[in-house]
Amino acid sequence: MKVFLTLSTSERKNLLLMFAAGLLFWSSIGSLLPTLPLYLRSLGIADQQLGFVMGAFAIGLLLARPYIGAIADRHSRKRVILIGTAVCGLAPLCYLLVNSVPSLMMVRSFHGISLASFTTGYIALVTDLTPPKNRGEVLGYMSLINPVGVSFGPALGGFVQQAFGNEYLFILTGSFGFLAFLIMTQVQEKRRTDNLDKTDSSTAIQPGLWRLLLSPRIRILSLVLLHVGLAFGAMTAFISLLIQATGVNFNAGLFFTAAAITSFGIRLVAGPLSDRIGRGIFITLSISLYGISMFMLTFADTAWLFLLSGCIEGAGFGLLIPTTSAIVADRAYPHERGRLFGLCLGGFDLGIALAGPIAGMIAQAFSYQTIFICITLILILGLLLFLTQSSKDLPHSLRYALGRGRDIYAL
Repeated sequence: MKVFLTLSTSERKNLLLMFAAGLLFWSSIGSLLPTLPLYLRSLGIADQQLGFVMGAFAIGLLLARPYIGAIADRHSRKRVILIGTAVCGLAPLCYLLVNSVPSLMMVRSFHGISLASFTTGYIALVTDLTPPKNRGEVLGYMSLINPVGVSFGPALGGFVQQAFGNEYLFILTGSFGFLAFLIMTQVQEKRRTDNLDKTDSSTAIQPGLWRLLLSPRIRILSLVLLHVGLAFGAMTAFISLLIQATGVNFNAGLFFTAAAITSFGIRLVAGPLSDRIGRGIFITLSISLYGISMFMLTFADTAWLFLLSGCIEGAGFGLLIPTTSAIVADRAYPHERGRLFGLCLGGFDLGIALAGPIAGMIAQAFSYQTIFICITLILILGLLLFLTQSSKDLPHSLRYALGRGRDIYAL
């Protein structure tokens, strides 16, 4: 935490305001993780259609990411964060206005724009305010908004849904988004032209999106995040229904709360450690932990097993996102950070988009447990991909993925 003392007063104030807005944003998003599938089921929507609705969230993510990244790079990081918080406030209220599957998919896609905007702008703006030598540590601390918000949100959302009903649930989540918007209006964004080195500022031609995506700097990271996105999307869409189907008396929101608490703890140590011993080993650990958690869900039949699975999932996710953010920050020039973050996370978004419909078809044809068997196999493939393809050749990849070699793509 001493790293924050090295920042100016205005930078610390901006980071504090951003942290508060981030807590509200993720509390809003988290409140709907265990509750929205149950709300959709109460409307009489079948598993396959439910998967399409939940997966539609990532359609908005995918469509918005490239444009949001460009706006963040060329105009303002703060502007895209404001877009994200505004949509976060408005979208939950729209769920109350529609009940058909196509309409719900449209609202869900619109809601996805909030995550694309907020995460892209937030990571890029924090990176702008952070000394390069402490980047992993600060990103680790500032990314705590996710586990804290997602630990508080699901438990609160589940309680409000059960005690007061869906109307109050959506009003609550919308209020969180609008409060985050108001807080972000107070953040002062400094001009970034002074941060660009001569090489960056003299670059006349910006690389195209496809060229950036296919570059070795983020290609494998994006593919790995695709695998994890498939797992995350299927899990968030069907964990509540899996718990309900097993007959276990367990609030699904507590699964996400357990995950978030573990994620909080792991991020406190992962950021500083990744600055010292390298990032690759933490990606390897994160995918491994995520796979173990998903495998546990194939046979979980008690509240304690669901809680343990949630804790392990949180540890995996807590390592993945801040480490990935730090890797991209290490490999990106200031003028392209927004686009590079957006494109890399686009793999995760695509995984979520595909996960809902695919998992819905599996659930309808087989069982909820079969979904998590398939997820486990997908994560094993993602782990093998990172172990063998994360650097320029197999020996370098293994060394980097196991914490024995440097990142050859870091600038």
